[in-house]
Amino acid sequence: MKAVFISHNQALTEEVEIIFQKMSVKGFTQWTEVKGAGSISGDPHMGTHTWPSLNNSILAIVDDNKVKDILKELSELNREVEEQGLRAFVWNIEETI
Repeated sequence: MKAVFISHNQALTEEVEIIFQKMSVKGFTQWTEVKGAGSISGDPHMGTHTWPSLNNSILAIVDDNKVKDILKELSELNREVEEQGLRAFVWNIEETI
């Protein structure tokens, strides 16, 4: 099992959820109105007058065989709307209950 953590401009939430539906990812946890700044490029998303955008973040635990396809779909979305901001990270899951 793998943990897929996605942080993205809140404007992309519906598109990320559509990718999860397409990939049959049913369980996830979502945080809304998350503040942050990317380390590669783009503007900070801080919910202020200067930086009004905010992010949403999603964490899903998925089977190993889904990760490559999920990342491919997210990468394609990011290429289409790169200025919005989207990052995804994957971790190993050691145990669950």
